[in-house]
Amino acid sequence: MERARAICLRLLTGTPRTRKQLADALRKRDIPQEAADEVLSRFEEVGLIDDGAFADAWVESRHHGRGLSRRALAQELRTKGVETPLIEEAVAQLDDEQEEATARELVRRKLRATRGLDRDKRIRRLAGMLARKGYSQGLSLRVVRQALEEEGEDTEFLGDGDF
Repeated sequence: MERARAICLRLLTGTPRTRKQLADALRKRDIPQEAADEVLSRFEEVGLIDDGAFADAWVESRHHGRGLSRRALAQELRTKGVETPLIEEAVAQLDDEQEEATARELVRRKLRATRGLDRDKRIRRLAGMLARKGYSQGLSLRVVRQALEEEGEDTEFLGDGDF
């Protein structure tokens, strides 16, 4: 039990972790399940483990820091073992307008690097960057099209399925 407590405290000092991440770490170190459950439950009671707060902080950090979409953030939280209701609550912090504004900013930052390339290649690069961050094809295409039009690029013949 003391060993399990020490392992959890050491892991929590570096960075916040989910209950599942700590449970996995204890399992890898051959801590008996009963001892692990007891320590993890106690840590939750005193607030050292809080998956809801972890999810909220993760969304805030990864959206503003890396520009990830709600879909990408939800996937990352699932892999960290956060339960679906907590994920839904955390990603609900971001609304459609915020997500679109972030996508626009990401495209704006990358736009300059694509100057000189032909239109189709620019569209693929910009939309691909947004896709890797979890943005939908429709939103990506709309944001890229608007950014290119603002720059004076002809996007008249660009259909919804063109990438």
